[in-house]
This record gives sequence, C-alpha cells and structure tokens, in this order.
Amino acid sequence: MRAGKLRLLALFAFVALTCASVCTGGESGKHFKLLILDSQQGNPYDEVRSALASTLTGYGYIEGRNLHTTLRVTGNDAKKGELILREELRKNRYDVIFAGGTAATISAKSVLLGDMSQRVVFASPTDPVGIGVIKDFSSKPFANFTGVSYPVPPKARLKFIKRLLPDARTFGLIYADMPQSKSYNKWMEDLISGDPEFRGLKILFRPVPLITGENGDKLMAEAALPHIRELDRKVDAFIKPNDQLGTRRQFAELVYETATKPLIGITRSDVMGHWGSTAVIYPSHASIGEQAARMIRHLFEGGNVADLTPEWPRKYGFAVDLRKARQFNITVPVELLQLAGENIVK
Repeated sequence: MRAGKLRLLALFAFVALTCASVCTGGESGKHFKLLILDSQQGNPYDEVRSALASTLTGYGYIEGRNLHTTLRVTGNDAKKGELILREELRKNRYDVIFAGGTAATISAKSVLLGDMSQRVVFASPTDPVGIGVIKDFSSKPFANFTGVSYPVPPKARLKFIKRLLPDARTFGLIYADMPQSKSYNKWMEDLISGDPEFRGLKILFRPVPLITGENGDKLMAEAALPHIRELDRKVDAFIKPNDQLGTRRQFAELVYETATKPLIGITRSDVMGHWGSTAVIYPSHASIGEQAARMIRHLFEGGNVADLTPEWPRKYGFAVDLRKARQFNITVPVELLQLAGENIVK
C-alpha cells in the first residue's frame, strides 16, 4: 500500500510541475481532501487512478498545494474496505470519497449510503445498479452516490463480436463467482433472448470459485482448465468474463495454450500484452478516470451529487492480433482494423 501511495503522489507532483503555470481551477485558499478507496492494485485501478490524478491536476487541484489525497486498498475484500472507511472517517473529514471497483463500492455502500454529509464518486464497478447505489444510468442519483461504471455495455460488446465472427453461434464464458460476473452475464443473456439482432446466439456459462490472495489469479485459471477443455468441443469462440478472472493474464494464456478456438478479450493487454486473445473491445480506463475527475471537480466547486447522472464509459478501445486471426481463419473487417489503429499485432 505504501508503494502505491508513493506512486500516486509522485504522479500528482509530476503533473503539477508541468502545468503549474497554466492550470486553473480550485477554490482560492481552500484545501480539499480526497479519499481514494481502491479494490486492488494493478489495472484497471492503476490506469483509472492515474487519469483521475492527471485530470484533477489539470483542473488546478494540486497535490500538496490545495489537495491532499489518501490512497487505501481493500485487497478486493469488502469487509476490509468497511473497516478502512470507518478508520479514515474517524481521523479525517473528506470532501469526496472515491470508490474504485466493485468491492470498494460495496464497502462504501455499507458504510456511507444515505449519509448525505458524505459524497461518493465510484469508478469501475461492473454493476452499480445491482449493488444498489444508483437506480439506473438515466436518472439522477437517489442518494449520495454517483460515478462511472466499468464495462463496455453488453450490446456494444456483442455487436463487436458478431462483426468479427459473423458465422459464430455458440460461445463459452467461464467466470469467477462474483456479483459483477453474475450481473454482466445476465445482461448478456437478456440481450440474446430479447434482442432480434442477436437471435440464434448462445452462451455457455461455467463458474469457478473466486480465489483472492497472492496466487488467486493463478489458482482460478487452473480451476477453469476443465471447463476450457469441455467447452472447446462445443463452442465457436471463448469470451473473457467481466470480472477479476477476466482482467488478468493467467486465464487468457491458459485458454490460448489449451483451446483450439479464439478468445475475445476484455482488456487492451489481452492483445497488446500478448496474453492470448485474438481481439478485444475494452473500456477506456483513461476515460473512466477523466469522467470521475470531472464529477469530483463539480463537487469540489460546491455542486451536489444530485446534479451528476451516473455514466457508462464514454470511450472504447479496440485491439486485434492479426497473427492469431490468421491462425483461427478469421478475416478481420477493415473497419475494425481502422478502429484499432495502432493497437494491432501483425
């Protein structure tokens, strides 16, 4: 945790030096306190936090000058997050509390929902509606929570997959047994059953236990191995889940090493990090951080949470591995290559 805090402060300091003479914003003479409660270290949290820090600095909220930021990490343990929040709130009065990811948002809900003296901006939870901190993405907040969700909307993801694999009909989706997995899977199922555009598609779901700790990602990937072998005979492609299993390297590598069918990823690193995915549409972590920073700025400047309608990520990224596409006899449409831009492995 100490190393993460030092990296965050170093980032604020660097951006502050580069824009000190041009940045504007921030209420003159006032210091703001921001508590960042992140679910984990690593991505997407680090990239979202980096964009948040950079954007706030650009608005004129300079770490050490008029902004004091405290970073705490739950280790993906919602109960631990509750203890951290209570500890911090006993010691300090924060202007805004930022909850990064599903576990941190659940922690914040347990401790803070309905306490209108505490203003919470979340970023990157998969399903803030299912968690119960917002009603939907079109209504104003009903309480003291607003923010930006994590996933690419399921319809956008299915449209991408359908465009890339027009003849594919059956997909395998192995997921960690987490609330966000179940929410996202239900959205996918509802689309397939209710939207004529996706009629004829089928997703075969298989769960593995959520395993936390230092070796959790490796152990979950190993638990998925029997499912990979079983589904490989039944599906046209694999889809990475929108959860901790899906955002890590080990699972993608194992699918690529074991299966004879392509894997559609969920993070940029799935392709550009050579993790094993053939293609991906992913939420822009920078956009999530920038959108959350805009909300925090609004609250710093005296605005209300009720003014801030919750949002999906506004920007997506695309990446394609042409070598794997050739391996799986996939002809990538030109428009997808154009969307991928420099995110192409040749």
